[in-house]
Amino acid sequence: MMILCAATLAAGPVPGGGSRPARAAYRKEIEAWRQAREASLRADGGWLTVAGLYWLQPGDNRFGTDPACDIVLPADSAPGLAGVFTLKDGRVSVRMEPGVTATVGGVPVEAMEMRSDATDEPAVLGLNALTLQVIDRGGRLGIRLKDMNSRFRKEFRGLRWYAVSASYRVDARFVPYEAERTMPIPTVLGTTEAMLNPGYVLFDLGGRELRLEALQEGPEEDLFFIFHDRSSGRQTYPAGRFLHTALPVDGAVVLDFNRAYNPPCAFTPYATCPLPPLQNRLPVRIEAGELDYGHHRP
Repeated sequence: MMILCAATLAAGPVPGGGSRPARAAYRKEIEAWRQAREASLRADGGWLTVAGLYWLQPGDNRFGTDPACDIVLPADSAPGLAGVFTLKDGRVSVRMEPGVTATVGGVPVEAMEMRSDATDEPAVLGLNALTLQVIDRGGRLGIRLKDMNSRFRKEFRGLRWYAVSASYRVDARFVPYEAERTMPIPTVLGTTEAMLNPGYVLFDLGGRELRLEALQEGPEEDLFFIFHDRSSGRQTYPAGRFLHTALPVDGAVVLDFNRAYNPPCAFTPYATCPLPPLQNRLPVRIEAGELDYGHHRP
């Protein structure tokens, strides 16, 4: 069939089979990507700032630092009663308490409808060092809280990785499905989400042919793989890892497991991560990419 060694980059010879400068350039490329990955976690609004998830009940949901509120914000981060989220007929609106300053897109707001993250232009409510956003998970609406002073952010120890290995950069053949289809993907919430499933990839690793189902978060998005392997729960995150690739070119895809990374639920217990489908449980160890952060479990 296809494919075998990690001997070529998209633009030419690669590390492993290439020259010493090519190998050095490849390592530098991966290391730069890993640094950017860690910077995105540490950034304002990154996953380390996700500090709460509150599912809305029909009617009024009061929010503030008062323990009697329906949504209790971190101590000293906001007034005792900051405002009210109202869920009615599948829509969420917010009304701030008099004298409480909040913004959306930098513009002060007193009351407005809150568009969810399932829309093209979701509304993010800023309140001091906090942001609050409506998330939609299969029709279930909740408030995701981000806190720029989150303890997860303050206590972050940095990422750990396997050493870069060109043997884990493999060519694969993409096999598309004839008809558009979706695949039910389990989540850490115990629910399932339907994701686009345009096809699968076949590749060789260590002389063994393997297969992964490809997913997409949108029709024009890159290919997304959620996989579990025999390092999961040992050296790598127990729930599995994520990997993205560019869209296929003439049926070819490059899987670079040196870029495999942990899902958000490795860093905060308030993420709503998708989990690997059974078809993507690989019977081999993938000793490449991000190691277990070890701080949280789904």
